[in-house]
Amino acid sequence: MTTGGKLPTPTLDAPDVAPDGALFGLWNEELSGALKGFELPRYRVRQLETALYRQKVADLDEVTTWPKELRERVAAAGFRVGMPRIVETFTSADGTERYLIAGNDGQTVETVWMPEGDGGEEGDSSPEVAGRGSNAKKEWSRATICVSSQIGCAVNCQFCLTARLGILSNLTAGEIAGQVAAVLKRHEAEPGRDRINLVFMGMGEPFLNYDAFMGAVRLLAGPMEIPESRMTVSTSGIVPGILRFAQETVRPKLAISLNAPNDAVRESIMPITRKWSIAEVVDAVRHVPLRARERVTFEYVLLGGVNDSPEHADEVVKLVRRAQFPAKVNLIAWNPGPDVPFSMPAAEDVARFQERLREQGVPAFIRRPRGRDIYAACGQLKRTAKSA
Repeated sequence: MTTGGKLPTPTLDAPDVAPDGALFGLWNEELSGALKGFELPRYRVRQLETALYRQKVADLDEVTTWPKELRERVAAAGFRVGMPRIVETFTSADGTERYLIAGNDGQTVETVWMPEGDGGEEGDSSPEVAGRGSNAKKEWSRATICVSSQIGCAVNCQFCLTARLGILSNLTAGEIAGQVAAVLKRHEAEPGRDRINLVFMGMGEPFLNYDAFMGAVRLLAGPMEIPESRMTVSTSGIVPGILRFAQETVRPKLAISLNAPNDAVRESIMPITRKWSIAEVVDAVRHVPLRARERVTFEYVLLGGVNDSPEHADEVVKLVRRAQFPAKVNLIAWNPGPDVPFSMPAAEDVARFQERLREQGVPAFIRRPRGRDIYAACGQLKRTAKSA
């Protein structure tokens, strides 16, 4: 088999080819299948994988390990890289960046870059994968990328600005992983050398777009070389998704968006509780085989006067104890959004809530708000084309 000569140019008629010709998002046998008409030797496919996922090329012309004639034939057949691209950037006073990122259909989704993170990883004692030493030219030593899985969200949490969009569309595996690639490329960050954490806590409910989400995880952990121990996925409590997740051999760490100590309060702010109670969610999580020293995270958005009292804290303690698996609680002071009828908790109430948990032996940490001034903080993502 050869790539030389005047071979005919295949067309996009193979059933396993992305309909728009995008190659980013395909890997292993998917990529080989898409290009099978070219009869490429395996090493040529590996070269393309390296160009797509390590070098993050934007155009087939940049795949310089391929002969020019091969690049031209593949492009002539209608194939292209198709990596999502940043179309607008907003920068916060605290260094956080929010991006509008366009996928292959031109629709935009939001992704957030947080240099030095937001403290959400504190208390997580799962095995760490050290970097090889950050680039001295960088102004950050580590960073967190907040990734979206859908455009909009169908869960309808009452305190979340994204809920106002409803669900517009699911993202593909390539569009999910491509957000990470686009942001890494912008910051010249390299997994393995730089400490990069990923949190699937942006727009959407990952477990309502399960196959694409897990496809992205495999891309990220595979050719993009981001360890699964550096990833965390947050779910509102989609029980069938949690049970599927428990069967995965490659998976991120798990976070449950709890936000209330009992079903009555939770149902008033998270209608999904009508479908799956807290007890059902916790029971499903028990099926997830945790790795050595791994904890499940309970995310808890504090809403002033709704779920932030000492009595609520005591209920959370009892809930965590009954769970009977290693856990921690991340506290998030509610981030305001237009037309969202809640109030921020007082700083002293947040501190008191944390102390109440810690006094009773529950590891509790406060996530620092990042990018509030550009609508980049938790619960503020709504494809907003301006800063606050």
